[in-house]
Amino acid sequence: MDEPLLTLIIGTAVLVFLVAIFYPGKGLIYIWKVYLSTSLKEHLEDALKHIYDCEYNRTLCNLKSIAGQLNISTNKCSKIIEDLQERGLIVFNRDNIELTAEGRYYALKIVRVHRLWETYLADHTSFNEVEWHEEAEKREHTTTPEQADELAARIGNPLKDPHGDPIPSSDGNMPKREGTSITDVEVGKYATITHLEDEPSDIYKQLIAMNLHVGQQVRVLESSDKSFRFEADGEIAVLAPLFAKNITVAQLPDNYKKRKSFKTLSDLKIGEEGEVIGISEMCRGQQRRRLLDMGVVPGTKIRVELESVGGDPSGYNIRGAVIAIRKSNAAQIYIN
Repeated sequence: MDEPLLTLIIGTAVLVFLVAIFYPGKGLIYIWKVYLSTSLKEHLEDALKHIYDCEYNRTLCNLKSIAGQLNISTNKCSKIIEDLQERGLIVFNRDNIELTAEGRYYALKIVRVHRLWETYLADHTSFNEVEWHEEAEKREHTTTPEQADELAARIGNPLKDPHGDPIPSSDGNMPKREGTSITDVEVGKYATITHLEDEPSDIYKQLIAMNLHVGQQVRVLESSDKSFRFEADGEIAVLAPLFAKNITVAQLPDNYKKRKSFKTLSDLKIGEEGEVIGISEMCRGQQRRRLLDMGVVPGTKIRVELESVGGDPSGYNIRGAVIAIRKSNAAQIYIN
């Protein structure tokens, strides 16, 4: 290869490399700076949310608790705390870290965005309940207050998210969460689930796997230091007391009569017919809209026409049309 040509090739390669590194607004250095800035912003906001949660739940907040929540080293966490203090967002009260008025307002903005996104994901997408929190975490840091207001208006300005948590208003007011821990309910008493805590995620996944949901009626059967047992929609649930504390309920009066237990569409056999009473609150989003669009509303009569080879889904006659519905969805349709 001619030396001039080789020099030209090398020079071009060096130029391309330098452009890729230093090009304004698009180069690798710019991208890396944006990444570091975004990562710092996310950590700051996540730290504020954690401090707010500690205040809301009346628990102590310190360096270790924040580092554990953010899954970062204590050295990195200490720099974040210094940054928050320099910005006037936190103060130290002995061993406890507390929010200033400005810090609390900032934290509530992030909480508002997070819970609005969870509500949107639950009611308007196909994301399942174990994905709502993680997906909302991704979106909360890039949503402006103006976009949050637009999102709230789009979904009807909800007061609570799908877990039963109150959603702060745009001016920073947080409605009080109602209810008490299910572990405080006396044995034999009835209550209604008003909130399921979605953190830690492992505990929340277990609650979801037990088909627990907001609005569900429960009755406490056993309460001890080792085991907590209760009835939910006719099923017996057993949890460790620590896990059970993630369930908030509203206690029902002593003269309360047990809610009548209804059958579900999945209980019917081929040739049997039932009349729809309603759809479980567990069924949300696109699945709920699909059922409503098919005519699964109170008063509609549904008959089982056939089953697939594997037994799932089954074919149901709904207003003259045979429609396939899986057992998991059929179990969420209450019938007489």
